[in-house]
Amino acid sequence: MNLSERDLAVIWHPYTQMKTAQPPIPIVRGEGTCVFDEDGKKYIDAVSSWWVNIHGHSHPYIAQKVAEQLTRLEHVIFAGFTHPGAVELAERLLAILPDNQKKAFYSDNGSTAIEVAIKMCLQYWHNKGEQRTKILAFKNAYHGDTFGAMSVSGRSAFTAAFDSLLFEVEFIDLPTDDNVDSLKSQISHLKSQLACFIFEPLVQGSAGMIMYEARHLETLMAHCKREGVLLIDDEVFTGFGRTGKPFACNHVQTQPDIMCFSKGLTGGTMAFGLTTCTQEIYNAFLSDDKMKTLFHGHSYTANPVACAASLASLDLFLDTATQQNIDKIVARHEAFAEKIKDHKRIATYRQTGTILAMEWETGNNTSYFSNLRDKLYHFFLDKGIILRPLGNIIYILPPYCITDAELDYIYAAIEQALDTI
Repeated sequence: MNLSERDLAVIWHPYTQMKTAQPPIPIVRGEGTCVFDEDGKKYIDAVSSWWVNIHGHSHPYIAQKVAEQLTRLEHVIFAGFTHPGAVELAERLLAILPDNQKKAFYSDNGSTAIEVAIKMCLQYWHNKGEQRTKILAFKNAYHGDTFGAMSVSGRSAFTAAFDSLLFEVEFIDLPTDDNVDSLKSQISHLKSQLACFIFEPLVQGSAGMIMYEARHLETLMAHCKREGVLLIDDEVFTGFGRTGKPFACNHVQTQPDIMCFSKGLTGGTMAFGLTTCTQEIYNAFLSDDKMKTLFHGHSYTANPVACAASLASLDLFLDTATQQNIDKIVARHEAFAEKIKDHKRIATYRQTGTILAMEWETGNNTSYFSNLRDKLYHFFLDKGIILRPLGNIIYILPPYCITDAELDYIYAAIEQALDTI
């Protein structure tokens, strides 16, 4: 049997209806922007392998640092112990985050980073003797697939089987000029019950790369601050340069109380999660009463190898060449969007930083499960490009090392798709 056949005999893939799905493509090697299958076919990874890969595949510098770490220490329990990588990573990340972020709590993926944040907020109020159990979130949000993260995500086909088990959340519309005053009134009405407001800053990724303005987010964040509502900034997707700035929160003035990271944290090398918070939140758990402890942890909390990968990724991210590459991608996306914006098949397009999304004109058939999604997906795969449409929405989200020639090839393929599909 080949690798795909062996896979199907033993593996259940994510977000996949296994009965009708095509056999998985067996990838055996990665280099730069590309991955290669067992027959040697090259694919440009234009979605950074679910948005995690920011520096390119199998980056030699990250590989070197991971290999060195493996010969020193692969793992140690993080309750009652520490290690150099965890301390250095926390120090260096906190130094480039908003200056109110003072403490780092490690976990192992984006969903768990969110779970930690939610538990911090809920127990913060519990420890202070206040009953605040409601959470505010945006409609169509996506914050992860564990139960707490699902609860603060929009109800959809993906949560339908579990809806009756999810805790109640106050969902509000994305802010606009027309509704922002109404949203502020909703927050004021609920403030005594709200533990926190959790949000994807500027871009709702899984909802279809839905984007909203930083000035409106600033208005809501500032209002929550005035009303004493804690702010959770979910930077799992937007962190580490995706919006053109180091973090999406750099586009606003108000500082969040808690921030969540994963995906690009290790440069896409391995799973890792991180939640940071203010000194005030941390202090609410300091007590002679052990019942005020944050009772949360993971077997692989602060894994030394993941810390080494993250430190190496941070070195690359802070290099001036990376910001130059980010700026280049932003400019190239802007030029391409301008070129195709009037095409009859483009219903709308939107861009924030290195994220460019284009919505195919399909009438009312915009479902994630539409046939157009499969046609587009396989069209690009045939051309050696990994683009994973969200229904009728194509988006480009490349590693920062992508070349002009690779971008030109992707853009040309999209233009061909617009003319033929």
